Amino acid sequence: MAKRLTSMIIIAAASMWMLTGCDQGAETASQSSEASGTTAETSASTAHTIDWSLIASGETPANLASYQYPFALDSQNVLDYADYFNVDAGTAQHNLTISMASNEALSKVLDQLSEQYVSHELTDDDEMKLIIHTTPDVAASSYDYVLSDKFAKGLVLPIEIKPDGKKGDVKAHGEVAE
Repeated sequence: MAKRLTSMIIIAAASMWMLTGCDQGAETASQSSEASGTTAETSASTAHTIDWSLIASGETPANLASYQYPFALDSQNVLDYADYFNVDAGTAQHNLTISMASNEALSKVLDQLSEQYVSHELTDDDEMKLIIHTTPDVAASSYDYVLSDKFAKGLVLPIEIKPDGKKGDVKAHGEVAE
């Protein structure tokens, strides 16, 4: 009888402990979710960070002085690009090649962003860059991606992650209108 009474007391105590533990856990979860609602947007420790090592192509940057572009410097495509974006023919030749191969880098970054991706743009100036706009919970960063596809192998595409949530009307090359 004493053993039975002791067992019942232990079971009752364990039950009370479990109920108390569950109640505190629910309270902690509730407090945690309330806190995260106010600090998640600004907390750098909760920001999603791009792992650039997963993006890297392993290619070596090309020597631009001797690079054989797929477009001739005096081709109509290059001249039209130069005229439209108000850049010299050499910059147009370079940018046109990189822009056509940029999906290689973009797709690798998007694999890590998922729902945090908002939009992207390619700048069409003297220093072409892929800017990827994300939700505010992504850490800002940048990386020089070396293209590996045969079409633009060795050319460097600078990538910038901007966690500004920017989305707008898309213009040429995925450029977002401001």
